Amino acid sequence: MTGFRFELLATDGAARTGMIHTPHGTIRTPAFMPVGTVATVKGMHPEAVRETGADVLLGNTYHLMLRPGAERVAALGGLHAFMRWPHPILTDSGGFQVMSLGKIRKLSEKGVVFQSHIDGSRHELTPERAVEIQALLGADIQMQLDECLALPASRAEIARAMHLSLRWADRARTAFKTHGHEASGKAIYGIVQGGDDAALRVESARALVGMAFPGYSVGGLAVGEPQDVMLKMLDVTVPELPADKPRYLMGVGTPDDLLKSVARGIDQFDCVMPTRNARHGMLFTRFGKINMRNARHAVDPRPIDPESSASAARDYSRAYLHHLVRAGEMLGMMLLTEINLTYYQELMAGARAAIGSGRYADYVAGVEAGWAKGDIAPV
Repeated sequence: MTGFRFELLATDGAARTGMIHTPHGTIRTPAFMPVGTVATVKGMHPEAVRETGADVLLGNTYHLMLRPGAERVAALGGLHAFMRWPHPILTDSGGFQVMSLGKIRKLSEKGVVFQSHIDGSRHELTPERAVEIQALLGADIQMQLDECLALPASRAEIARAMHLSLRWADRARTAFKTHGHEASGKAIYGIVQGGDDAALRVESARALVGMAFPGYSVGGLAVGEPQDVMLKMLDVTVPELPADKPRYLMGVGTPDDLLKSVARGIDQFDCVMPTRNARHGMLFTRFGKINMRNARHAVDPRPIDPESSASAARDYSRAYLHHLVRAGEMLGMMLLTEINLTYYQELMAGARAAIGSGRYADYVAGVEAGWAKGDIAPV
């Protein structure tokens, strides 16, 4: 069995490409992880997700602990077997979802007590229980439980949440090691918090590095702040993180967010944007965003992109996709999801190749030129 290990292959400025080795295979970085919240990437067979170029999927502790239950998943062979995805899986701790429950959760030093959004039942999530649940699911990469604040927030509140997250990180790391998960070749990441305060971000990062996590996440961004604030936080945070450990920016984001964050040394991303936007008729392409609900597509016989590796982008006319979207047909959502996830994977594959050959800045300039040119149908 292959243990967890990060292999750095090349750098270009702060941008870097490498491989994360896990018990269920290798993740090529920079990597975009499609979100399979409840053990499914909405609208896609697992095999089809793999064909887009994805090496790893993300599952969610909060949702899976409520339904079908971590113990049940474990009894059925773990998440890999349960959802027929034999490749790496990263699970987030559920902290973001629990913190967003507002009035139906109660936070303490011990953890969080909350009511299920499904049936109102009462549950408790602690740093130790989050580790246990993710182990039952069989995740190759776990996340510590943290408190994620929406921005803007006061500095006092940001500092309180950051320090609580650090104490929880220490407990999670201890639980992970005590129960032998590290010996199984798996990994747990610490999560840098600190909101939009540079000093708190640095303090958080340094404290987590002192705990010697196998990898590090940057959390609490893309939660209401402008992109320039997010990038400034990366500028102060990433240099504090070890060069020989993977860095994961949680919940981000647009293709532009990804490229700018890769330039700052981020290795992993996840976001619901490509799948959620697809279900609402929005495509991400090398021509920029395309709204398939727009009437200009109604009589356009062209494919979305004849050069895409997604058959949905090559084999179906814009007119047909427009029709499916306007009619609310399930097939339209499925095809648009395939197109979006494929584009995100192509974007990351291009970044890996460009970093490897020392031309990342040129690659980004070319991608941005394509977006700026746009996608105007011929007259």
